[in-house]
Amino acid sequence: MLLQISEPGQSGIKEACKPRVVGIDLGTTNSLVAHVADASPAVLSGEGGPLVPSVVYYAKDGEVLVGRPAQAHAVSSPKDTLASVKRLIGRGAKDLASIRALLPYELAGDDRAVTIQTSSKSVSPVEVSAEVLKELKARAEAALGGPIEGAVITVPAYFDDAQRQATRDAGRLAGLEVMRLLAEPTAAALAYGLDRNATGTYAVFDLGGGTFDISILKLVDGVFEVKSTGGDSALGGDDIDRAIVEWAAGAESAGGTLAAALVEARRVKEALTSSASTTFVLGDLRREISRADLAALAQPLLVKTGKASRRALKDAGLDKTELDGVILVGGSTRSPVVRDYVKALFDREPLADIDPDQVVALGAAVQADVLAGGAQNVTLLDVVPLSLGVEMMGGIVEKLIHRNTTIPCGSSQTFTTYADNQTGFDVHVLQGERETADACRSLARFTLKGIPPMIAGMARLEVTFLIDADGLLKVMAKELTTGIETTVEVKPSYGLSDEEVEQMLMDSFEYAEEDLAKRNLLTERVEAERILAATRQAFITDAVLLAPDVKVAGEGAMSTLETAMAGEDHLAIRHAIEALDLATKPFAQIRMNRAIGAQLHGVTIDAAAKKVGA
Repeated sequence: MLLQISEPGQSGIKEACKPRVVGIDLGTTNSLVAHVADASPAVLSGEGGPLVPSVVYYAKDGEVLVGRPAQAHAVSSPKDTLASVKRLIGRGAKDLASIRALLPYELAGDDRAVTIQTSSKSVSPVEVSAEVLKELKARAEAALGGPIEGAVITVPAYFDDAQRQATRDAGRLAGLEVMRLLAEPTAAALAYGLDRNATGTYAVFDLGGGTFDISILKLVDGVFEVKSTGGDSALGGDDIDRAIVEWAAGAESAGGTLAAALVEARRVKEALTSSASTTFVLGDLRREISRADLAALAQPLLVKTGKASRRALKDAGLDKTELDGVILVGGSTRSPVVRDYVKALFDREPLADIDPDQVVALGAAVQADVLAGGAQNVTLLDVVPLSLGVEMMGGIVEKLIHRNTTIPCGSSQTFTTYADNQTGFDVHVLQGERETADACRSLARFTLKGIPPMIAGMARLEVTFLIDADGLLKVMAKELTTGIETTVEVKPSYGLSDEEVEQMLMDSFEYAEEDLAKRNLLTERVEAERILAATRQAFITDAVLLAPDVKVAGEGAMSTLETAMAGEDHLAIRHAIEALDLATKPFAQIRMNRAIGAQLHGVTIDAAAKKVGA
């Protein structure tokens, strides 16, 4: 590798020596690849234009077609023409139950993962996505005249760990060195920020074919800080297409198929971008549809984007009047229906002078250039979309990293054993905003074994969470007295269902008081169990020191504590614990005096004084 010296402020890498790196927007409907040349990002075009439809056709003879050639088979071979697969990546059968009947192809698998059954083979969403990425890679290599050495691939901000990991795997399967996974809204703001030299706070409204993201970003002196994020990983333009098909009602009976009806619905939606009305035509069915009709059909879906947007503003501690602009991203935002809704939602005209189809890929290219040693005047500070923690005794969640924490980040916390002679720790990693494990999503479970038997409270377990720049989580657990440790890369087998992310946040607000009360109750019950076990053991071990009246009082207090534990009042349990402590105090003092006496037996007065003083 050649080294060179450059003056301050000059590039440290000559253009000729610069690695060939690209930014890729792997979209639900269309995908693009972009590259920075001469300090400006540009989308790399090919046959048919810059957009590559995210469609893959698997022929019976084994041939695989990608993009527009694949799209041509959508009506004639719907089960072999796979589109909108981004909605399936990193997800399981349970997650997809609500849209399964609407898909023109067959799904197989379980709640851990799904596959798509074509006429010739069974393929995973990761494999299908890899075919699209291979096409983009080939396009980039043809345009740049050599092999691609690295790529930044964008993902929806609300993709969870499973969906991000699956996207990274698709990139590797396509033969790409994935330099970074970048949130789509952040990429869009990056493209706008450099183009305008912007400073201020912006909302990025990203409605694509299959996902919706809303992010609030603050841009100051080249630092892009994500203040909050929200959205729905299963909401997009595809849903508007389906709403049009449902409105058409008799589409299939009129001689069409679901695939053909969806193609016509998409044509109608796009036609209404420039026309006030058009005709839905499928077989013998003809129905006039106006832009007002489309607005009515899209309204329930747009309302969902409004709820997420208002919550993102609240999380960022901002009012919509404090925004300096609203950036539109995603092909679905071309529709006047969507733009009118966004304008009314934020009380301002949104920014759309950079092509909303291309802006994400352009931003990704800028980030790839930065990582390859190009422009160094940009810093991206993304955030964690949902809190992460571990389960404690009683089913309580201890959060180590809170939602909207800037990434990359890490956090450590030390825990101890609950029972005597415990030789292992069970670590349960959770994701969500609720206070109890049963209300959060399980990401992983593992056990740290081989700890020598010790009395309760002696062992010390340090749990560390590390989230990298891609938003992927690594968990480390180490017993501090022995040095025994283990590390786990958390790769959950499937993603969140359509409603889970949205519901998680709504529930965290709605049940905040109830969750806190439940947490307090579980905490006091765990403490009560510990104290009861220790007191009973002491009554047996040192029975000779136990005065009859103290024994009666202690047993009565323990019975009262057990009754309080069966109830729902955490304060009653706390008071019962304090009452037990008071009732057994004489016994505890005798035991303590005996222990001190045994320690000082045979020691001179001067030595004892020194020992006590120490």
